[in-house]
Amino acid sequence: MKIAILGAGNIARSMCRTIRGMKAAGRPVELYAVASRDIDKAVSFAREQGVTRAYGSYEQMLTDPAVELVYVATPHSHHAEHMKLCIEYHKPILCEKSFTANAEQAREVLNLARERGVYVAEAIWTRYMPARRIIDDLIAGGAIGEPKLLTANLAYGVEHKERIADPVLAGGALLDVGVYPINFASMVFGNDIAEMVSTVTKLPTGVDRTENITIRYADGREAHVMASVAFNSDRRCVVYGDKGYLTVDNVNNPGFIEVFDKNDRLHPVQHIDVPEQITGYEYEVEACLRDIPAGALEPAEMPHSETIEIMRQMDALRVQWNMKYPFE
Repeated sequence: MKIAILGAGNIARSMCRTIRGMKAAGRPVELYAVASRDIDKAVSFAREQGVTRAYGSYEQMLTDPAVELVYVATPHSHHAEHMKLCIEYHKPILCEKSFTANAEQAREVLNLARERGVYVAEAIWTRYMPARRIIDDLIAGGAIGEPKLLTANLAYGVEHKERIADPVLAGGALLDVGVYPINFASMVFGNDIAEMVSTVTKLPTGVDRTENITIRYADGREAHVMASVAFNSDRRCVVYGDKGYLTVDNVNNPGFIEVFDKNDRLHPVQHIDVPEQITGYEYEVEACLRDIPAGALEPAEMPHSETIEIMRQMDALRVQWNMKYPFE
């Protein structure tokens, strides 16, 4: 599968490393093309990353009949526009999280993709990783008894970066890092939400800096979520049950999972290492390799309904914070 990258920033470099690693492992992928609005940037990126072709416009790349999948790696604010462009040219899409800036944009993109018969997947890598199945199996198997409450956090000290602070680029903590613990809560407890309450502090530009979120579910369970761009956190997740609890060392790239008996917090009864990976992005690419030849329009790991639901939850939080992006 010939993969093209729309946008030439840092996250695009991570995808290039992923595709090179997959190809070296014998997977049928090729780092075929990259496009930027600046041809010099595209050419430089292609040379640096070993990409076959460089284009100075997105449209020009999308007219290339050899392109079989487009990875959208631009800022959140531009995802909807760029996915619509890919759909116009009938190119399958793997779009970096957060999928769009809001749920309305997500619905527009996905409705258009469905009408045109174009495959679209959100690249929220934790939905595709082996860790998700490990956690699901442990909980379903009764390893911690009946789950009651979870905590999850993700914070990086990146508030100085332009794309983080700029509301025009849909900046702030929520779409960049908050999306991970929110997705973790969704994966573990579902989306039958009775109430969400939150507190927020903002950057001088008006976007969210740090948020604490409590999600209460219809069955009485709770999720406590924190995200920030002001400092680094331990990124740890804990799911508490009536017989014990499990911990995940890193909410956005799990390395290991441990299970504890409720009466012994020092000695895990199980330690499970997550399988070694290239970057962790390979699992979402593998979903595309599986789905596109089969004629599917969405991945099972992150169906479109789930993408829209997560965007809806984040919209609801921004309403609480009285926070709109300038283009909304």
